[in-house]
Amino acid sequence: MADKMDMYYFSPTGGTKKVSSIFAAALGRDVVWHNLGSKQTISGKPQGELAVVAAPVFGGRIPSVVREKIKKLDGKGKKAVTIAVYGNRAYEDALLELNDILIESGFTVIASAAFVAQHSIVPEVGAGRPDFEDEKEIRAFAEAVQRSTAAENVHVPGNHPYKPEMNVAVTPISLPSCMACGVCEKVCPTAAIAQEDGKMVTDAEKCILCMACITACPQQARVLPPPLLQKTENMLAAFKTVRNKNEVFF
Repeated sequence: MADKMDMYYFSPTGGTKKVSSIFAAALGRDVVWHNLGSKQTISGKPQGELAVVAAPVFGGRIPSVVREKIKKLDGKGKKAVTIAVYGNRAYEDALLELNDILIESGFTVIASAAFVAQHSIVPEVGAGRPDFEDEKEIRAFAEAVQRSTAAENVHVPGNHPYKPEMNVAVTPISLPSCMACGVCEKVCPTAAIAQEDGKMVTDAEKCILCMACITACPQQARVLPPPLLQKTENMLAAFKTVRNKNEVFF
């Protein structure tokens, strides 16, 4: 394989970027980084012979912002690797969805992986991951990709039709301590946040509950509504003491 690769990633809270960075360093190539969370247009033509697409798992699917952007990539004659980063619960149809889109775009998906990172809403789930043991597995996956001579699409778990997308019933809210500095608006990947009459307002139809605004807020003035946070914590309580595994496919 050539020495250059394109890394397409979406990492609203940092977990996917960390996994991607470990993988890229272990692969030892010249990396062209493409942030799928940026509002800027992503180039449709990868520069290298290998493209890597890394995305977090939202309710067993890939986020809509990732789906719409990678559909525009031109993969003719290119190989690809897919990475789903999940919050210690399950990745369900996310890898299959990623692979289906890239194959439809002309890529040959030679390898895929699902790696665990700390949950974006309930940090006690998958706390501290990817940790040292995860890093070893991510590096081993990268080294195996580097050695790979595969020329056919890899098979991954998942179902057709995909499970329904996560329903975003409510959005993050701003506390009275909000200074309306605009950081949340700047980092929102779907342009769901706007300033109106000196307050930050969120469009529920555009919000994908990625948590980027909460993570980026310098005043810690963006939070989930308490009922939603409590519901999510209750739903994921059983996963706080479970160490789910990473999985790789060639």
